Parts: sequence; structure tokens; C-alpha cells
Amino acid sequence: MTETAYDVIAIGNAIVDIIGRCDDAFLAANEAPKGHMRLVDADTSASLYAKMGPAVEISGGSAANTMVGLASFGGRAAFIGKIATDEFGRIFQHDIKAAGVAFDTPPAAGGPPTSRSLILVTPDGERTMNTFLGISTHLDHGEVGEDLVSRSAIVYLEGYLFDRPEAKAAFRQAVSIAKSSGRRVALTLSDGFCVNRHRDEFLGLIRSGVDILFANESEITALYQATTFDEAARKTAEDIKLAALTRSSKGSVILADGQSISIPVEPVAKLVDTTGAGDLYAAGFLFGLSKGYPLDIAGRLGSLAAAEIISHIGARPEVRLEQLGRAKGLIK
Repeated sequence: MTETAYDVIAIGNAIVDIIGRCDDAFLAANEAPKGHMRLVDADTSASLYAKMGPAVEISGGSAANTMVGLASFGGRAAFIGKIATDEFGRIFQHDIKAAGVAFDTPPAAGGPPTSRSLILVTPDGERTMNTFLGISTHLDHGEVGEDLVSRSAIVYLEGYLFDRPEAKAAFRQAVSIAKSSGRRVALTLSDGFCVNRHRDEFLGLIRSGVDILFANESEITALYQATTFDEAARKTAEDIKLAALTRSSKGSVILADGQSISIPVEPVAKLVDTTGAGDLYAAGFLFGLSKGYPLDIAGRLGSLAAAEIISHIGARPEVRLEQLGRAKGLIK
């Protein structure tokens, strides 16, 4: 097996987040389903942006957030995602490299602009995403470097990217390279609406090439069209060797080789913004897994990272996660 250069490489949407506050009435007036991600076109994105109040712009994207979290823990992280040669593209490229994540996908000249997500945060901390995908879903298999993937211990795939045939081809190529190189493949389901759009293809991918699955309660019940979490968990365990299922305030459940390990939430003084909670949970779990930690410790690292991210606006850590892990005795 080739020596690893990275603990995890992620393939996902390269997105700049535009985060602002609103109330539930604003969501209803703009037909934005609370707590979910909806895809919007350029006109809707521009219209909604004009109605928003003051906002913060910061690089985002689900898998990119996870890689930034992994790097903050001290892990070796890389990211593949498509940006354009515009201002948002330059913001994304600068931010992810500054966070210590390797990112070498060349920006594309011409075509759609860099992706952006208008994230509306209500007083209860819930986030509602309105995403204009722009150029990010135009990533294709020609931009997945075989050498890069083969030298990464885990390949992490973002379900949000599954909306175009070119991106699906990139996924399948990455899975093929990883399997032939003896690497593990992880998938995050990303969103319940995303699952409903691609249920059969996700199930096929999980059963044929995925080693590690990440999902929250609504996503996993949507995937298996289950009426309860327990039912969905049973079906998950039949399909995959390792799954990390998050349940918001109920913590998370790790399913592995017939075991079910419950992980409590890490307490926070105040819930500010849930944007990126699942992304950062995956960061902590993948870091622990890549370092050979027991699954319960990997889960606690995930909870620790999620707690940090929901304590402030934005989906990127504001403190070094490695320091938090050491303070808790989870990282030696």
C-alpha cells in the first residue's frame, strides 16, 4: 500500500456562506423550509440576499468545513472542489488554505460563478440554507487526482454534490481509486431533501462501496423510509459496518460490528447557530478514527467539535480543536 500523505481527503461543494439572522416569519414569507437546505437559482439567491439584514461572509461547504475541523485537530486534510475565478472563489481558496487544508483544484475561468449559500439563523439557533450551487457541481472525474486519492487513508464524500451526473462520476471514480488502493470510503448524507432526491443511488453506493456513513436522525429515517430512529438504525447496521448517526440534543449513536455505542452531547453555555454541527462532528470522528482511537473516543471528539461550532456564528472553529481535545483528555 502506498504511504499516506493525508488522513482524509474530501470531495464536495466549494461554497462561500453568507450568514444572517431572521425570524420564522421571514422564512415563511420567503418559502424557506426551516432547518433544511433548499437549492435556489441565481435570481432567487440575489432576491433573498437583497432582503437579508447584515451578514457575515465566510468560506463554507459541508465537506470543506469537515476538513477545516480535521486540520484544527491536527489531522492531515485535503479537499477537492470547484471554484470560479471570481471574488468568492478567491475568498474560498484563501480561507481553506489558511486553515491548513491542502487545496489544489484550479479555478475555472468562464461558466457559472462560485457557489454561495445564504444561511438564515433564527433565534433558536436553527439554520436554514438557501444554496445557489453555481460552478461547484460541475466538478467531474477529470478533476479527481488518482495520486491524491490513493495516498489518503480515508476518502470523504459529500452527499450534497450528488445532484449532477458529472459529480456522480467523480464520486464513483474516487470510490474506485480508494478501493483499489486499500483505502476507506466515507459518505455523509448531507440533508433529508438530498436523500429524497437520490435515495436509491445512495443506497446502492452504501451497499457497494462505502465503509463509513454519517447521517443525522432525519436523514437516516428518510433514507430507509422508517417511522422511527431505532428502525432506521437497525436497517443501517444491516447495510454498513460503521455508521455515526447524530441526534441533535440526544447525542449520537455509533453502529459498528453489531454494537451500538451511545455518545452524549458536549454541553454548551448557549446555543447560537447550528450551522456546521454535523460537519464538525464528522471532523472529530474522522480524526479519532484516522488516529486509531477507540470508537467512543472518536465519537466524543465529534461531540466536542460540534459543541464548539454551535456556540458561535459560522461553521469554522474559532479555537484550536486540538487544544480542546487535549484539555478534555481525549487527545494524548
